[in-house]
Amino acid sequence: MWKQLFSQTGTMARFIIRRDRIRLLIWLISFLLITIVTASAFTGLYSSEQERQAIAETMRNPAMTAMIGIGYGLDDYTAGPMMAHQMLLFTAIVVALMSILIVTRHTRADEEEGRIELIRSLPVGRLSNVSATIIVMVSANVVLSLLTGFGLSSLQIESMDLEGSLLYGAALGATGIFFTAITALFAQLSENSRWTIGFSFTVLGVAYLIRAVGDVSNETISWFSPFGWILKTEVYVNNDWWPVILTVGAAIVVVVITLFLNENRDLESGFFPSKPGRKYASRLLQSPIGLAFRLQRTGIIAWAIGMYVLGVSYGSVFGDLESFFTNNEMMSEMLSPVEGLSLTEQFLAMLMSVISMICTVPALMFMLKLKAEEKKERMDHLLSRAVSRMRVMGSYLILSMFFGSVMLFLALLGLWSASIAVMDEAILFPMMFEAAMVYLPAMWMMVGLAVLFIGFFPQLTGFSWLYLGYSFLVVYLGGLLQFPEWMGKLSPFGHVPQLPVEEMDSSSVLMLTCIAAVLIVVGFIGYRKRDITR
Repeated sequence: MWKQLFSQTGTMARFIIRRDRIRLLIWLISFLLITIVTASAFTGLYSSEQERQAIAETMRNPAMTAMIGIGYGLDDYTAGPMMAHQMLLFTAIVVALMSILIVTRHTRADEEEGRIELIRSLPVGRLSNVSATIIVMVSANVVLSLLTGFGLSSLQIESMDLEGSLLYGAALGATGIFFTAITALFAQLSENSRWTIGFSFTVLGVAYLIRAVGDVSNETISWFSPFGWILKTEVYVNNDWWPVILTVGAAIVVVVITLFLNENRDLESGFFPSKPGRKYASRLLQSPIGLAFRLQRTGIIAWAIGMYVLGVSYGSVFGDLESFFTNNEMMSEMLSPVEGLSLTEQFLAMLMSVISMICTVPALMFMLKLKAEEKKERMDHLLSRAVSRMRVMGSYLILSMFFGSVMLFLALLGLWSASIAVMDEAILFPMMFEAAMVYLPAMWMMVGLAVLFIGFFPQLTGFSWLYLGYSFLVVYLGGLLQFPEWMGKLSPFGHVPQLPVEEMDSSSVLMLTCIAAVLIVVGFIGYRKRDITR
């Protein structure tokens, strides 16, 4: 019985590796390089004990605790504890994202596109695909753990011993395995890949928020979050392995439930019932832009809520920042005084660059949905009617531009509404508004690049995400990793003036807007002329 259910699982696993060998390789190499470069940078940035203890004092602030977790080893803040404290949580979040996206691709997405039905027509067990996907992702996360662990140990940094380095990698791998199981579970519960990703991202976001609240107020609350578990490892300080075992154990329980549900459900169905649609379509739905909005309505609402909550989470710690920066010598040096501006207002400029790049993610998703619909061969039916390609692409572009701006505004609104509640002298809304909206041309340029790829090279749209990841790396981490200035200028976000610290540079903003317009126009021309992919 069990042998029949798992028949050809090994063959399926090899097939998945064959399909995703480049994707997995890029993920693993990226994690390894960023981890090693960051670890090396810490030793160069803070070479003296005085400097290390100065940055340790900044980590005691509730704002930093909410962002990156409770600090361990702050009394002896060497490169190892510093690396684990400042990088482990954020790296674990990205590892979770990798697992969510790849598991969805090989489970619910393949089921939607009919691949699983084709495979099931062969002598393949009912549980072979989901089990093969889990095996591949568990293996990938184990490889990531070993590469990271031995890679950090090979740096021969005094405070980064082999055991601590292997535990650092194991914490990342355990997080990936846990979210592999969570995503596989939601692939059984939901009826489409959008809901699978949406539910998995919701668990990811809630886990981060629960951990943040618990770390600041009551550590007991952190026990309800997998991120709270992995931070209990206290890497390079106490090196506790039991949180990794706990995380993997919880993943095993979720996998057992997943396999049971997969065996007992019908193909292309889910346990969460979908409500029936309207008998007659509304006038809005009968237009290309209405259809594009309806396809992405759930994602738009989810991202809108997420961006507002993100803004609130950052704004809620603004009340502690002014006194914290003032009393901390190192932070005062990092944020050199600017006449007429508080240190919190200077911090706002750096924060807005991060928020704007996060808000670019949904903007790109809304635009690239057009390519996804084409890949699923749904555009043929639409374009066979009296609808022009320009109107179809224009509908997705309008949604991307408009709701990308809305996401940025909602994040700004959350930031401002939370900050006025905790600050004695709140930052004026017009100042925040200018600091946020100046990044719109950079967002438009990223969308324009996606339009260009859709118009000429739809198979290369993934480079839009790589470029956004590069932008985040050089703009946000460029100072920490001591990248040369020209690397930041290769990103559109590197040309945006950081208001209110810098003066408004209309020429840079206008240049970005013009480049975005050119990319969009050229992309439209390419889309009008090229063949629709089958």
